[in-house]
Amino acid sequence: MDHYTTLGVAQTATKDAIRTAYKKLALKFHPDKVTDPAHRVASEEAFKAVGNAYEILFDDKKRATYD
Repeated sequence: MDHYTTLGVAQTATKDAIRTAYKKLALKFHPDKVTDPAHRVASEEAFKAVGNAYEILFDDKKRATYD
């Protein structure tokens, strides 16, 4: 899966745009925010994917390697 798609940002996105997208999605998919047990597992997976994408794209060295 593409990390840019995961966060919903363009490949030319700035750090501020990446941070904003991450915060928005982290709140949306945080396991504690999901009340429906049927959706909890999917939410946890999405939360992990968003965190991983943010970790790679926000760090300049990791982002350069990824690109």
